[in-house]
Amino acid sequence: MPITHLVTHSGGFHADEVLSTVVLSRLFPEATLVRSRDAEWITPDSGKIIYDVGRAYDADTGIFDHHQKPNPLRENGQPYSSFGLIWRHFGKDYLAALDVPQSDIDEVHASFEQSFVLPVDLLDNGAIDPSAAGPLSGLTLPVLLETLKPSFDDIRDEADNSAFVMAVDVARHFVEAGIRAKSAKQRAEALVKKAIKAAGDGRVLELPTGMPFRSAIESTGADHLLFVVHPRNDDWTLTTIRKGADTFENRADLPATWGGLTDAALEEATGVQGAKFCHNALFIAVADSRDAIMEMARLAVLEVEN
Repeated sequence: MPITHLVTHSGGFHADEVLSTVVLSRLFPEATLVRSRDAEWITPDSGKIIYDVGRAYDADTGIFDHHQKPNPLRENGQPYSSFGLIWRHFGKDYLAALDVPQSDIDEVHASFEQSFVLPVDLLDNGAIDPSAAGPLSGLTLPVLLETLKPSFDDIRDEADNSAFVMAVDVARHFVEAGIRAKSAKQRAEALVKKAIKAAGDGRVLELPTGMPFRSAIESTGADHLLFVVHPRNDDWTLTTIRKGADTFENRADLPATWGGLTDAALEEATGVQGAKFCHNALFIAVADSRDAIMEMARLAVLEVEN
């Protein structure tokens, strides 16, 4: 039976049904979006997917609400919002529709669940306080989506629905960009692991282009690596490796005498012709050729080891 209607509640909106609509409208582009609390719409029937309304969760009949008691919980006791429920049942099909390789779907689905879906669910259920984001609490995606709601004195009949459609369009860009990034990270993982093998016991990892590399370095236990080099447009880049995801501290900094120097001044400080730039914070340097950047990398390693 084809899906003909996507049904959520009318009136104001939150991130969970907006993000659910992003997923469902990609999978069922011909379905009509209905925002209503009328019993005829929020009662399960063939051709409908009902979410964030209806006070029931029954995937077999196509209803995905979380406001009832008892509310649906993950195996670890963390609550679902409608977004989490939709992601649980439709997320992998959504990833396939975005051309994520079949071999990567399970990993990307789990990663996006943990980093994106779960925080939305927890916030929607009051399981975490918005202030957990500190001074950035007003800039989280759920808060920003709600700023698109019409003002209190906008009493046009279409105001809420127009705002909802706008919020879905905005949210779609963030969701799909997040998926693309996670899918790209999976592709990068294989390339980085190959490069780690090629590097052997060396301290410098050479990559064919700029890409996410830290997780592959950590997962392979390549603790001996200190720096990464790769081409970037017409130049070559030398970068440091952070000690972890939650810190800006590096395994090793670039030489302090390079900090903030450019062109001739950096060439003089390094003795490397073609050296172009080193950041004040000593985490990135640039040269105009592979030979030049590899020499800078050799000097950086020497400084660490001596």
